[in-house]
Amino acid sequence: MSQISSMFNGLARSFSIRRGKNPGNGDGREAAEVMAKDAKKNDLILRSSGFVNIDGSNNFASVFSKRGRKGVNQDCTIVWEEFGCQADMLFCGIFDGHGPWGHFVAKKVRESMPSSLLCNWQETLAQASLDPDFDLESDKKHHRFHIWKHSYLQTCAIVDRELEHCRKIDSLYSGTTALTIVRQGDLIYVANIGDSRAVLATTSDDGNLVPIQLTVDFKPNLPQEAERITQCKGRVFCLHDEPGVHRVWLPDEESPGLAMSRAFGDYCIKDYGLISVPEVTQRHITSRDQFVVLATDGVWDVISNEEAIRIVSSTPDKAKAAKHLVESAARAWKKKRKGIAMDDISAICLFFHSTPLSIT
Repeated sequence: MSQISSMFNGLARSFSIRRGKNPGNGDGREAAEVMAKDAKKNDLILRSSGFVNIDGSNNFASVFSKRGRKGVNQDCTIVWEEFGCQADMLFCGIFDGHGPWGHFVAKKVRESMPSSLLCNWQETLAQASLDPDFDLESDKKHHRFHIWKHSYLQTCAIVDRELEHCRKIDSLYSGTTALTIVRQGDLIYVANIGDSRAVLATTSDDGNLVPIQLTVDFKPNLPQEAERITQCKGRVFCLHDEPGVHRVWLPDEESPGLAMSRAFGDYCIKDYGLISVPEVTQRHITSRDQFVVLATDGVWDVISNEEAIRIVSSTPDKAKAAKHLVESAARAWKKKRKGIAMDDISAICLFFHSTPLSIT
């Protein structure tokens, strides 16, 4: 089908398209993992603080992570340019682990999620091409979104199932959030599990840079989240010494006390309302949209959306934008959260154009 053939140009170099097989098959996953290794060799993947700027790409990503005062840094990040050998695609993600094994869980999900997503995306495209009524060009935006949403739902289910059976990691009382973005041309697809947040900086009609929150912070007290949890016999309440901090608890124990309603892992409470189903959305990027900030709750606990885009846009060297934001959040913790151990703080600043606007 000519309408869809161009979508396979990059993938064909590493994938053998075998239609009719189930998403997530072993051969396709192995091919995706080979892609990841090749991308790493070619400096297309960043898994630490730094920046990614590939010649000829409109993307520029700044990444920084800072350990809090609670022990090992359980946050981790990834930026993958030319995702799946597609010149116009980028994948980035930020993961916030929690619990005794949280740092291992976060890294495990970071390693497995991109390859699994790439495999499921390829398989979903192949399945769609078998439908004689499928016409990608007739409503490209609509079809692409549903392909990515289906791929994300499949991927998160697979990743959570694999994590549960991973003998090297004890994720019974440990887990991680996952906030990821795929940019494909002028569209971005956002998938969120947990309480990290994505905020877009866009130019308003009067020329000012304004924030648009792209994700929901999945806290246990959100009405739809609390309803699901209570229907599954889980409990949601705040401890006396933490007013306003709602947590998820087992029916008959004051454990585990999760401060989010969606996460990978945490199998002790998966039967009581915690889920690893992502909310998937899309947005068309225009010349007005300057950058998007992905950050863990260590940032958003002390920095507003407006403050975040002001900090990022006012940083002269955009390679240091994420570091500037994280260090600003660390200073805010000392002022606003006295007596409370600072959380791990991490951010990715993804710029869409070569020269982002600055606030004067």
